[in-house]
Amino acid sequence: MSRVIDLEEGRLRLLSKQGYRNWTAQFKEAFSLETRISQISLQTLSCLARGKGEGTFYLYDLIMRIQELGSGFEFDVLEPIRKIAVIDRYLLILDQLRFECMKRLGWIVDYPGEEYTLVEIVTRFDELVSGLKAKCPTLSRNHPDYEQYCAMNALARETLIRKLIPQTLEEIQGYSENP
Repeated sequence: MSRVIDLEEGRLRLLSKQGYRNWTAQFKEAFSLETRISQISLQTLSCLARGKGEGTFYLYDLIMRIQELGSGFEFDVLEPIRKIAVIDRYLLILDQLRFECMKRLGWIVDYPGEEYTLVEIVTRFDELVSGLKAKCPTLSRNHPDYEQYCAMNALARETLIRKLIPQTLEEIQGYSENP
């Protein structure tokens, strides 16, 4: 009996394995083609969501390896057009990571794109980005700013959510230090 092999899926499995190699070594957890942000541990999420230092390297490394651009160590030598493509993906993933932090804190109910894997966000970026950017996370009814949020237009809602990022990162940092 013959079996149909999806070559593209096989290629993505290999690329994701390479992309997650440094993640597995650093964070001591399993990652795969199917990994969604919601499946990442709070400690790993805390590191990646800060958007600086080693977290940035690990995100660049994942993106670049999946796109077959080399390792994250080679980011600085990329040609400008490729650098911009990596940064665009990085910023979208960074938003997703921070929204997941807010969700775990109970501040938001959901956020656009949470159903996608990290590999999908990287490989389908051009297809997904405008739809994801056009929607705003839903603030939880239990959040103190909920009434204000409900009275706002979409742009103001997004601004309110983004103003929560520094406090979110502070809260998550505290959680990762005190499991």
